[in-house]
Amino acid sequence: MKLSRRLLFASAFWEVARPRTALNAGHLLIRLTNPAIAFDLRSAADWLLCHNAARQALTDVLGAKRCTVVFAHQWHPIGAAIGEPEVESSTPTFHVFGRWDGEPVTPGEQLRLPAQRRMPVPEDQLLEYDGGLRAALRRSALERQTDASWQLAEPAPVGDAVPELVAAPPRFKAGAHHTVLSAALPLPSASGEPGLTPGHLLALAASLQGLTERRGVTGLSCVVPEPGSGPLEVHAMGRSAGEAVNPMQEFLDLPEVSQALL
Repeated sequence: MKLSRRLLFASAFWEVARPRTALNAGHLLIRLTNPAIAFDLRSAADWLLCHNAARQALTDVLGAKRCTVVFAHQWHPIGAAIGEPEVESSTPTFHVFGRWDGEPVTPGEQLRLPAQRRMPVPEDQLLEYDGGLRAALRRSALERQTDASWQLAEPAPVGDAVPELVAAPPRFKAGAHHTVLSAALPLPSASGEPGLTPGHLLALAASLQGLTERRGVTGLSCVVPEPGSGPLEVHAMGRSAGEAVNPMQEFLDLPEVSQALL
């Protein structure tokens, strides 16, 4: 049974919600509230606020120590949607999967199944956690909003705000159009959050758009593993409606894709 999407926290441009089909107790959405909003320095900063607040809330309530982000760019999962969450709307949406030791089911176990065979988390279990998540999100976001680093009175010049990303073929490839985008990050914060900046997100958006312009590619399925103290890595799999093989299924079947990732 599919449930209604449940709002947990709303910020200036983005919101954190429960998906209609939560694949584990740590499955949240970061969703743009208005698809007409441009992805600029302000909305990128607000996305980071929601992302970091969600990470902290998942840690506080579930003991999650790492997070994986899954999203699509100019692509909607079709059919069995193996390897990716079902699409909920055309609004830009990022799936955040909190991961913790002893979790009863992993996102990878669910995503390997056709969408119609996945077992969503029972409603009563979600309700057990969602009150705590809602309160933790508000508390965490408030702490970040009072930090001077989030007070962006005027957008910085793009040339100064956007760090360089490196695009390279992966060591273990899933499909013909699998690219890894990577960038060095500042040291994680005291709470363990990755040192992502709005500039990283702007650079990522530009690079992803470039990847969709390759021949035979109409969109992307993307997986961002927990960076920890290492570099940011985004696995971008090129997609097309006429593809012979689902690269996300190949990606999940790679021995190198550990349980720590999905």
